[in-house]
Amino acid sequence: MDTSEDPDLAAIRARKLEELRKAALEPAGSPVKVTDASLSAFVRAHATVVVDCWAPWCGPCRAMAPIIDDLALRWAGKVAFGKLNTDENPVTAGRYGIMSIPTLLIFKDGELADQVVGLPPKAQLVQMLAPLAA
Repeated sequence: MDTSEDPDLAAIRARKLEELRKAALEPAGSPVKVTDASLSAFVRAHATVVVDCWAPWCGPCRAMAPIIDDLALRWAGKVAFGKLNTDENPVTAGRYGIMSIPTLLIFKDGELADQVVGLPPKAQLVQMLAPLAA
């Protein structure tokens, strides 16, 4: 019986363990960095998820960041927040037809429920997302 592990499987396992370790180290109430590889598992793990799709060069994305940080802290335990860099994760951007950033992907029970494109005022975003935290 061959007890050696497939090198590809070992690499996948090591990557997943590292992602889980990093997620465990994230402070409670902070957005979690998600990737093409981890998005599906992140969405399945939570009833309500908001994913901020952004890029480091995007000014409106940088303006959205403190709003997302505040909402993640405010609704910790009720809504899971993720951040997905679209430059580093083009598969997800293509899958959800993201043509402009920032874009928020809103998932309810594992299904895409809504998308918000652009940078709405914080009050409008709070009003729109508050029912998710109820």
